[in-house]
Amino acid sequence: MTTTTHARPVLFDSHAHLVADDQVRYPRNPMQRSPDAPYRHPGVIGKPGGHHGPNPINEIPDASRMLQWMKDENVSGMVAVQKRMTYRYDNSYILDSSDTYPDLFSAVVILDAEDDATPALVRHQIKNHGLAGLRLFGARKPDGSMPWLNSPAALKTWDVLQEFGLVMDIEVLSQGGGGPSIPAIIELARQYPAVRIVLDHLLEPEVEEGEPMGDHFGLDARYQTLSGEKNIFLKFTSINLDICREEGLPADKVLRRAVDMFGADHLMWGSDIGTSSGTYKEMVQRFLDSAVLLTEQEKRAVFHDTAKAVFVKGGIKA
Repeated sequence: MTTTTHARPVLFDSHAHLVADDQVRYPRNPMQRSPDAPYRHPGVIGKPGGHHGPNPINEIPDASRMLQWMKDENVSGMVAVQKRMTYRYDNSYILDSSDTYPDLFSAVVILDAEDDATPALVRHQIKNHGLAGLRLFGARKPDGSMPWLNSPAALKTWDVLQEFGLVMDIEVLSQGGGGPSIPAIIELARQYPAVRIVLDHLLEPEVEEGEPMGDHFGLDARYQTLSGEKNIFLKFTSINLDICREEGLPADKVLRRAVDMFGADHLMWGSDIGTSSGTYKEMVQRFLDSAVLLTEQEKRAVFHDTAKAVFVKGGIKA
């Protein structure tokens, strides 16, 4: 890699989707979106109808390319989150990338929580690849249940994460935002205190087009209940910044609200490179611009320290 001089603060990216240039070794198996698929926020690549922002992504975040981008932007480490829309449950590329560059990439895989083989596979990946976390996501059923999250089968995987003190990374793909899922998440946090639960994209607070959001910006009283849980953390990502742009919300005040609510030691930045639109340089700059209302101590936590402490290869045993 070439040497780059910059004035960026040291960053740790908690949410990046690596996609390999090599499609022979790492064949893609893209998922097709149905007309009734859950809503995708503005700015997300692949959203029907566009809304890709002013600079749609046009470069594949292959690990080798990502290394240079990280160096350019002073990113000391990165959580490589499995790209389900491209690879489904084949986590080979992020595991190989983490194995090849163990000091730079930490792998968070996606597996089927209701597959009986998943608990043993998680255990294998922890021991053989230094797995940093497991990502689960899905929609709520009409009755509010989320079997992919807390069914009897899924809880067997939670048991493994509890044993190793691993991260459970969660996204709720439902119209109406993640607010209704909060009681179940809090219950799991208390049931599995050694598991650090990380909620993607601020758990996607509800944003209704054309309706005023008030000073809470969707982070309402339901979200306040998360703030007392020591093992629950949240990511502020380019998806949140895209929503701010599309809905005319002040990103700096949204981030300030999140830090006030959850604490800088429970909030972390993630680029969402590989899914959200724009170049990596732009993603970093947009995030730094949104952090102008934070103190220097808060910036250090959200920029780097929180994610670095939460995502630990092999977990944190009590």
